[in-house]
Amino acid sequence: MKKLAYIVLLVVIAGVSAGQEVQVERWDVFELALPGPTEGNPFIGIEFSAVFRQGARTFEPHGFYDGDGTFRIRFMPDREGVWTYETRSNRAALSGKQGRFICAAPSPGNHGPVRVRNQYHFAYEDGAPFYPFGTTIYEWPFQSDERRQRTIETLKGCPFNKARFLVVPPWRQSYVEGPGALDRCPFFGTSKENWDFSRFDPEYFRRLEICVEQLRDLGIEADMILFRPYDHGKWGFDTMDAATNERFVRYVVARFAAYRNVWWSLANENSFIRHLTDEDWDHLFQVVQEADPHQHLRSIHNAGRIYDHRQPWVTHVSLQYYMAVRALGVSPLLRDIYRKPIVHDEINYEGTITKRWGQLTGEEMVYRFWSAIIGGAYATHGETRLQPDGDGWISRGGTLQGQSPARIAFLREIVEAGPAGGLKPIDQYYENNMAGELGRYYLIYFGKDAPTQWAFKLPDSELETGMRFRADIIDTWHMTVSPVECMFEVEPLDRYSYIDKDRATVGLPGRPYMALRIRRVE
Repeated sequence: MKKLAYIVLLVVIAGVSAGQEVQVERWDVFELALPGPTEGNPFIGIEFSAVFRQGARTFEPHGFYDGDGTFRIRFMPDREGVWTYETRSNRAALSGKQGRFICAAPSPGNHGPVRVRNQYHFAYEDGAPFYPFGTTIYEWPFQSDERRQRTIETLKGCPFNKARFLVVPPWRQSYVEGPGALDRCPFFGTSKENWDFSRFDPEYFRRLEICVEQLRDLGIEADMILFRPYDHGKWGFDTMDAATNERFVRYVVARFAAYRNVWWSLANENSFIRHLTDEDWDHLFQVVQEADPHQHLRSIHNAGRIYDHRQPWVTHVSLQYYMAVRALGVSPLLRDIYRKPIVHDEINYEGTITKRWGQLTGEEMVYRFWSAIIGGAYATHGETRLQPDGDGWISRGGTLQGQSPARIAFLREIVEAGPAGGLKPIDQYYENNMAGELGRYYLIYFGKDAPTQWAFKLPDSELETGMRFRADIIDTWHMTVSPVECMFEVEPLDRYSYIDKDRATVGLPGRPYMALRIRRVE
């Protein structure tokens, strides 16, 4: 697909014969490639952009230097029909180039970029709901071809529709020497002593593009982490100065913003990058916001100090706070504080390593996912079990061995069959294990409790006498759904609640990790 796109765009540059039109589907990548000046340092000092127009609507993405004398601009058309463009530059060879293309209908499975919807939830731009069930594979772009492909094959059979990974590799001895040594890094050079932070290595970023495209083709959002600590004084990528950080951000945004499946994570464990203040992160957020014409989702992942996610340039909360999903009722509180979607992007990991953050059982991982969902939030999976060829899934991808992915897939099916607008905590001050849509849908999670019965009792808001409901008993671990035979009809019991006229109860099996789904019979 990539080679074909380049061929098509070379035709655009050369001009097309009468009757021919270049076509790009809606929310796909239109790319313009132009030869340009190479004297001096083409990465610095050359201003290059293009104004794309359709009627009164305009976008102006920035271009980037891709090596070998080639400059590129990428654009994601968001409406069908004719688009025109004209380049702008402070170099004559790159300025004033005009053209047009046709934006065609999107292909099946192409729903556009993900946006915030209903304040606390997400949807694709075409309106289709998106419920993030993420996973973490920090270093998979930097692995061998074989292991990267194994990661893709694993993801094909998984429930995960969002993947978090690093744009810049952490320092590892195995990345410096041995069979896993990296032959490319973000900047030209070989070590901390001779990195040229003014020159990017285009081949390094082309390999990242392949990873983003592979995820896109699987329907998986690419949650790209721009900065991270973890160099331990070895490479210096986590101690770059402000000018280098901004230049790096602008280059990455120019290369990747036209991909519909991109999310921006400003950092992983940002407070471990000691020389950057919250004001520095404010500025970098604003750089991303200004440079990205398509306004992809933006957040940041914390360590000990939590960034202020209430800032207007933050679209959703990306949280590392394990206690928030160890108990029911915390996610609703976070929703009330931030008034934005909550994604618990690190809830510890399923595995058996010596680090305490990588010792969750499968049951505990699934419990934490349910805790997030019942709280009207979302969660991200990870696995730390070592594989025959090295580190676990969260580090380098590969294969999965844990028990949680299948149960997370089961949960995803339940969520996607529920209210299209997402689950909302119901009666959170008294019943912190209940979510849904008042009067229509209720999902009740009993977690580690093991009740043998549940009195059919719902909060009274939006209920009316005569409404009828059916219930399903859900075993979240054994992945079964058992319909309750009887139907429940409500009548007023008191001013706060409704109950069926015979005060019926639902029998439960007396084991943990059970749930009830109650749906109104129209």
